Amino acid sequence: MSKKQELDDRCVKIGEYVADTGCTVREAAKEFDISKSTVHKDLTERLPKVKPQIANDAARRLLSNKRERHLRGGEATKRKWQELTSRGKAPAWVYLKNA
Repeated sequence: MSKKQELDDRCVKIGEYVADTGCTVREAAKEFDISKSTVHKDLTERLPKVKPQIANDAARRLLSNKRERHLRGGEATKRKWQELTSRGKAPAWVYLKNA
């Protein structure tokens, strides 16, 4: 199998995975053991040339994730700080501010 065919196959697999699961670029990168940059390039540049319909489905999922990421980020930061303060491991200024 040629290198181009391998790339095309990988793009299709990633595109189908993202479209089916709705995962983030980071989650897809972890699943396929490649970088986030590679996932993004595969989905936005390579896949539309190989399988446009799958590319459209994956692009819709990525756009949805992009719209929601500020919510996930805020929740993660909130959990992080709650965990740190509950264990007494937060920076001193946090405790001074709340005193």
